[in-house]
Amino acid sequence: MREVWLGDSIQLIRQVEAESVDLILSDIPYGISFEEWDILHGNTNTALLGASPSQRESGSIFKSRGKPLNGWSQADKQIPLEYYGWCMQWAPDWYRVLKPGASCFVFAGRRMAHRCICALEDAGFIFKDMLAWEKDFAAYRAQRVSCVFDRRGDTENSRKWQGWKVGNLRPLFEPVLWFMKPYPVGGTLTDNILKHGLGAFHEEALKSMTDLNKGLEAGSNLLRVQTQKTDRGLHPAQKPVKLMEILIELTTVENQRVLDPFCGCGTTLVAAKNLNRQYLGMERSETYYREALKRLGKS
Repeated sequence: MREVWLGDSIQLIRQVEAESVDLILSDIPYGISFEEWDILHGNTNTALLGASPSQRESGSIFKSRGKPLNGWSQADKQIPLEYYGWCMQWAPDWYRVLKPGASCFVFAGRRMAHRCICALEDAGFIFKDMLAWEKDFAAYRAQRVSCVFDRRGDTENSRKWQGWKVGNLRPLFEPVLWFMKPYPVGGTLTDNILKHGLGAFHEEALKSMTDLNKGLEAGSNLLRVQTQKTDRGLHPAQKPVKLMEILIELTTVENQRVLDPFCGCGTTLVAAKNLNRQYLGMERSETYYREALKRLGKS
């Protein structure tokens, strides 16, 4: 099967046969209100997705606010719990469609990763590891406190708070959550490998990528993958094809089936196609769905 389905994966995945998938690899919405598709809560904070004067004037890649402007209300504090609830809408079906011993890689973002981990564990998965993708670039949006005081005409506090910023450190790594569907009780992992071809990881595949991992110990869970020009411009959360290829080669062999329920512009599917894997992608945005088909030569 090499297909892309248009629609909401929470419903679509119910059409996928149980224990028919060898790997789930997906860059899911992070729930941090990056854009409208990433709002997964009922918060009605009026500042949400608004833009500050500096955002409008600077041409920043961050076009809108993803956090409250004037403190955290009770509704704001519920956002992580609501994200967990959203993950629980699809996690049981992800578990159902995977074969025993199969891996599941999830890009979930730093702020909400713990909620995703809890949801998948509660659905039955084993949380195997957290890999780190070390990026070659990350935008930095922290604002100088002194600038705020300058706008207020408060020169004394502007001098006092020189060198301080409001916001976050530069996010030069992204977590990749690695889960596994347990193999049957009473058997061994080697038995499962013989039956399903799943449960081991391909160390030799990692060794063959030493140009991407210079200076790292063999078998490292830190992945250094540079973003190419072709890895930009199709989706605001687009990931490098090479990164997806590493994760696919790490846990599957040719002709096994890779599923991406939030496939966006189809990067996971392109990587699967490059490595001669079967694939199934799901995407609810028709724009990104069409882009995925185009990249896969199906338009």
